[in-house]
Amino acid sequence: MPQEPKKRHSRQRQGKRRAAIKLSVRKTVLCSNCQAPVLSHTICKTCGFYKGREVIDMAKKKKLSEAESDSAKAKSVSGGNADKNTA
Repeated sequence: MPQEPKKRHSRQRQGKRRAAIKLSVRKTVLCSNCQAPVLSHTICKTCGFYKGREVIDMAKKKKLSEAESDSAKAKSVSGGNADKNTA
């Protein structure tokens, strides 16, 4: 069975204890490829490099996202009934 406190802690003592518990700001470093600020130990979101190597091909990813947005625009223009009209 867990132990119970014998006496109540005052608000002042409670505040002193909680004052030490705080969040710290995450450190950022500059990307070695594009000099953009990046969180430590993560892939750069702008160029896709990590530790001097290209991990994600951002040009390929950009083409894929453009193709998806174009197809989404086409569906919204046609009203989303493109499949029903062809049958």
